[in-house]
Amino acid sequence: MSTEDQLKGIATFVQAAESGSFALAAQQLRQTRSAVAKGIARLEARLDVRLFQRTTRQQSLTAAGQAFYERCKRVLAELEAAEAALDEGRRELVGRLRITAPLLLGRHVIAPLLCRFAAQHPRLDLEIAFTDRVIDLVEEGFDMGLRAGPLPDSASLAARRLGAHDWVICAAPAYLQQHGMPARAEDFAEHLGIVYRNPGPDSPWEAVGSEGQSVQLRVRPRLRFDDVQAICDAALAGHGLARLPRWMAAPHLRARTLDPVWDGAHRLTTEVHAVWPYTPHLSMKMRAAVDALAAGVPALLLG
Repeated sequence: MSTEDQLKGIATFVQAAESGSFALAAQQLRQTRSAVAKGIARLEARLDVRLFQRTTRQQSLTAAGQAFYERCKRVLAELEAAEAALDEGRRELVGRLRITAPLLLGRHVIAPLLCRFAAQHPRLDLEIAFTDRVIDLVEEGFDMGLRAGPLPDSASLAARRLGAHDWVICAAPAYLQQHGMPARAEDFAEHLGIVYRNPGPDSPWEAVGSEGQSVQLRVRPRLRFDDVQAICDAALAGHGLARLPRWMAAPHLRARTLDPVWDGAHRLTTEVHAVWPYTPHLSMKMRAAVDALAAGVPALLLG
């Protein structure tokens, strides 16, 4: 058996061990489940040892499999470090990056930057998935994720802050002409709101007062959407007040098709981070991609 086949078998085994199932490992390796199972069977036959304990409902590593897994992880880590060292000597970025980002933030902010980045590095392939679902990067085989909002503590992920966007409460001029401009926080209760649909009860909008204090703005929810673009469209049509990220509202504020209702110093911000599975040796292509996002995201978040 060639060294290449041996390494492929070890990589398949490690992926299956970490995924917890051959089906998930096959998805991440872009193989069929049958191919993964056959690869594990060949490895077990060559080593003359059972690596997995299989039942109809689950699979787990045997004692021998656990010991072999720990050694294989060290081998693959050494290979990764060697590749990273070689990366340092290259000028050209080569390979593929799989990146996930929230739907609208990804389309409006992240995609333009990554398209520009790809154009600068013609031998680099980018695959970008837009979803508001929080993806398990390791389980689903992504190199990097973009996250908006607070990050939970995680020993398995590394992160870099890319910037922050603030929120603007705004409405169409026609709506404000008819219903008036709220001057105080209490005035919002008299206004119709276009709100994000949540499974639980409607929550007030969090904002920051003129003296830096936290303020809750309660509106009368009239329309509920689970899509921020639909909220923006409804606000433009004059159906009520909306709370929008500045990068989305900015073109409409400039065109005066939306007017700010709670703006200026009264801002609440949401931080945006790049996250990736922790590794002591970040590849050159990953480092370059993160640097490109850190350089470009802050300006785009301002709209």
